[in-house]
Amino acid sequence: MMKNEGLKKKIYNIIFEAETPAGRLFDLSLLVMILLSILVVMLETVSQIKLNYGNELVILEWIFLTVFLIEYLLRIYCLPKPMNYILSTYGIIDFIALIPAILLLVLGGSNSLLILRALRLLRIFRIFKLSKYLRQGELIMNALKASREKIFVFVIFVLILVSIFGSLIYVVEGDVNEAFDSIPRSIYWAIVTLTTVGYGDISPITPLGQVLASVIMISGYAILAVPTGIVTGEIISASSQKKSTTHNTNRCPSCLLEGHEEDAIHCRRCGEKL
Repeated sequence: MMKNEGLKKKIYNIIFEAETPAGRLFDLSLLVMILLSILVVMLETVSQIKLNYGNELVILEWIFLTVFLIEYLLRIYCLPKPMNYILSTYGIIDFIALIPAILLLVLGGSNSLLILRALRLLRIFRIFKLSKYLRQGELIMNALKASREKIFVFVIFVLILVSIFGSLIYVVEGDVNEAFDSIPRSIYWAIVTLTTVGYGDISPITPLGQVLASVIMISGYAILAVPTGIVTGEIISASSQKKSTTHNTNRCPSCLLEGHEEDAIHCRRCGEKL
């Protein structure tokens, strides 16, 4: 039992800890494997390469799949509470990247879905101590959540606006311009114009229609600034309330929380010793 616990501890330090030399080497090796496997998937879509080296590419794909499967099982094996990893963000990403690959290689089909393993490259933030950027991303997500009601009201306002503009352009252009043959199609044009996308597949030809289009275009610049201001305000508010601290990439062996303060001894979520 003690031998197994020692083995699990050693595997855990290699797989989950990016601060140790062995852990850093493991994570870097894993990133290289992921990049190579993505390259293989891309090469398989080139008909000439697939024709000449199809068997070799399949063999490489099986090798990568075996390595990733062993790595996934070792992550589960070395944890005292495996479900914490399985249900974590990284655990779900690893599962999504692994299971489709197994099904596609066993049952056959398009290998394009194997590119999902690129999601695992998110680990690069932890390996190179870029977790602070993930925390900044979390700050943006929290700002979006805090402003979701304002954004919802804004979206409703935009929908009403494009409905009005679409109806107006239909009245103005409908009889002389076949492109505006219905209100839904006119609303589509209003959305494209208001968002300043401007595909150019539909355009007004009457002077009054062109004046209306100009008004919508100019309004688009002012309207699109609204959600930016809402989210920016929430980000500034959240940033001013957030205490600035120095964090490391150590993971809690129990709940897998990372980003603890440098001098932390116990996990701030579950109290487990780090």
